[in-house]
Amino acid sequence: MPAKTKKPLRKGLCAKCSGLCCRYFALPIDTPEDWDDYDDIRWFLCHEDITVFVEEGDWYLNVKNKCKYLSDKGHHCEIYDKRPKICRDYEIETCDFTSNEYDYELHFTNDHQMEEYMKIKFGDKVLEKLERKKKRRKKRKK
Repeated sequence: MPAKTKKPLRKGLCAKCSGLCCRYFALPIDTPEDWDDYDDIRWFLCHEDITVFVEEGDWYLNVKNKCKYLSDKGHHCEIYDKRPKICRDYEIETCDFTSNEYDYELHFTNDHQMEEYMKIKFGDKVLEKLERKKKRRKKRKK
């Protein structure tokens, strides 16, 4: 019979944690520069459980997706002793459980919010132009 691995003893705030940081990951993305870049971000936002935020001038793609090693019962890490460096570097002072709400400069939770932002950035007519091009293409195909 294989030896059981000992679960780390969680104390204080860690004992109350529900693994919020283990329920998503955020990846830096290039800062958008033109309409096409913003439209690519709008495409990201068409997908479920995706958000995009800007923090300290940097843009991030946020993917809501639970780590497969976060236990459902007790919310502990099932590979704690060999967890990735990102997890080992996480500190209580900056963890999702103890820190305040995020102070995003921008936070987009769906493609419609990005459309509105694009209208502000590039003018009200920018998406209308896209629709007209789409209609012209359809007419040519007929």
